[in-house]
Amino acid sequence: MKATRTWVLIADAGRARVLENDGPGHGLIPVERMGMTHELPRTHELVADRQPRSIESVGHARHAIDAGMDPHRKEKQKFASDIAAALDKELAGNAFDRLVIVAAPQALGDLRAAISEAVQKRVHNEIALDLTKTPNEDVARHLGHILAL
Repeated sequence: MKATRTWVLIADAGRARVLENDGPGHGLIPVERMGMTHELPRTHELVADRQPRSIESVGHARHAIDAGMDPHRKEKQKFASDIAAALDKELAGNAFDRLVIVAAPQALGDLRAAISEAVQKRVHNEIALDLTKTPNEDVARHLGHILAL
């Protein structure tokens, strides 16, 4: 019987890594090719110094025009899309059988929106928890009940 390869994606808005488990007693092994980082630029690198202005139709008042969305938010969503694209590529190569997503709450929402339907079918569990700074050896302690390590 073939062992089920479970990938554990650990992510936040700027870092992601994948650990693999290929059966009970085998622990979690890093998948080196799936380590990703994304430096969030400073605000002044993303937007102009001043927001555009509009003039009131009656009178002489002027108002700033809202940019609509936080530019950092767009960067975070782009990173989630990059992760989703990498997962699609790996799934096409049959690299994993099921996926456990462990991500900071906002990053988890971005990943849910970005991952394809094919990858979504392989999602075994989602956990809203930021373990990006947790050493690989300690991740099993947090996820042992899910993976039956």
